[in-house]
Amino acid sequence: MFGRKKKKEAAAAGKSDAPKKQSQLAVVKDAYRLVKKDSPLAILWCAVIFILVLTFGIIIGNNLGRPIYAGILTLPLAFLAAFFLFTRYANSAAFASIEGQIGAGASVLMSIRRGFLTTPAVNVNRDQDMVHRVSAKAGIILVGEGGHGLKSLMQDERRKMERFLSGVPVTEVIVGDGQGQVSIRKLQKHLKKLPKKLNTAQLREMRARLRSVGGLNLPMPKGPIPTNLKMPRR
Repeated sequence: MFGRKKKKEAAAAGKSDAPKKQSQLAVVKDAYRLVKKDSPLAILWCAVIFILVLTFGIIIGNNLGRPIYAGILTLPLAFLAAFFLFTRYANSAAFASIEGQIGAGASVLMSIRRGFLTTPAVNVNRDQDMVHRVSAKAGIILVGEGGHGLKSLMQDERRKMERFLSGVPVTEVIVGDGQGQVSIRKLQKHLKKLPKKLNTAQLREMRARLRSVGGLNLPMPKGPIPTNLKMPRR
C-alpha cells in the first residue's frame, strides 16, 4: 500500500515538474506581439482583407436577393483570408527575430515536421561556425552557418559521410544572404525542393546507421586499432 502511494506521489510530482504545453491562445498572443513589433501595419492589412472579402460576398448576395444569407456564408471565408495573411506576417516576423543569431538554422531545420530528421551541430569550431546534418529522401544534407572556418568543417563532415555511407548522395547548403547561399527564410522551401533519391527502405536503413554516428564527435586516436586489447571484466 505504502509502495503504491509513493509511486502515485512520484508520478504526480513528475507531472507537476513537466513543462506545460502552451495553449493555442498563448501562441496567437505571442505571434501577435511579434507581428506588431516587426510590421505595425500588418493587423490593419488583415482587417482590410477581412472587410473586402465580406463586402464582396454581401454584394454577390445582394445581386442574388439574399445579402444576409451571403454575408453569413462569407464571414468564415473572410476570417480565413485574414488569418492566412496574419500567419504569413507571423512567419516573416519569426524569421526576422532569429535571423543573424547563432544556431538559427538549426531551429528552422528542426521545425520541419515530416520527412526531415535534423541532428544539430555535428561539427563546431572555436568561432562557433557549425554544421547541421539532415537526413531525408534527398540523402544527407549538410547545412552550415558561420564564417570563414565553415568550409573546412563542411569538407570534413562530407568526407565522413561519404566514407561511412558510401553511395548516399550528400548535398551541401550554406545559410546566408551571399551568392550561392540560402537565406534563413527560404531554407525550409529549399530543402523540400531537393530531388528525392532514396526510397522509404533506404531512408530507414540510412538513419539506422546514422544512430551509431551520433551528433558532435569526440576526437579519436589516429592509426590502426590494436588487436591485442582485452575487454575489461565487469
